[in-house]
Amino acid sequence: MKTLQTILILLASALIAISSFAQDEAASPGTSPAVTTSPVAAPSGQPNEAEMMKQMMEMSKLNENHKLLADLAGTWSYTVKFWMNPDPNAKPQESKGTAVRKSMMDGRFFVMDVTGKMDIPGPDGKKKEMTFKGMGVEGYDNAKKKFVGTWVDNMGTGIMMSEGDYDPATKTFTYTGEIEMIPGMKQKIREVLKITDKDHHIFEWYEDRAGQEAKTMEISYTRSKAK
Repeated sequence: MKTLQTILILLASALIAISSFAQDEAASPGTSPAVTTSPVAAPSGQPNEAEMMKQMMEMSKLNENHKLLADLAGTWSYTVKFWMNPDPNAKPQESKGTAVRKSMMDGRFFVMDVTGKMDIPGPDGKKKEMTFKGMGVEGYDNAKKKFVGTWVDNMGTGIMMSEGDYDPATKTFTYTGEIEMIPGMKQKIREVLKITDKDHHIFEWYEDRAGQEAKTMEISYTRSKAK
């Protein structure tokens, strides 16, 4: 039922768009835009209604790329390491938490809710523990032929977007994107998710610092076993 509703909504949107486009092309001075001929062959090389519906249905299908994301669904415990000190030999900060990945839109997307504890410097310079919350949405865009993702958390007000690919030889997802934590300071990032096995994977975060890429975060995930 949900799939049918989605198709009907998309179809209605497509028909409205095509009808409006055809009306604009057909209308001439003194002719009402509401009176047009049926768009048997859409102008300017645009697909007709039947072809557009066929393409939309094809693009909505699940494939092996969505299955790759489905394999990551479940509840995970994680340990995260941060390298915030400019000294590459400095010991990383560590914290722990839980991540829950769930399917949505009939398996087309997956949402991940993250909750954990981490120490951050307070106004007085002393570290204090805070609760970290984040949410990511991932999917595979059949039109772009790319894995796509968004991320939000309680340490900022922006929405980070990224795109990437999967390498079956190394079982690795690689995403690229851009963040702007401070106005005017945009920073390119690279995310690497390495699948160890069905119960373990490792996430790495790299930042572009003045043209030099630096690894600043690593998260090790372990699937929580059902009791």
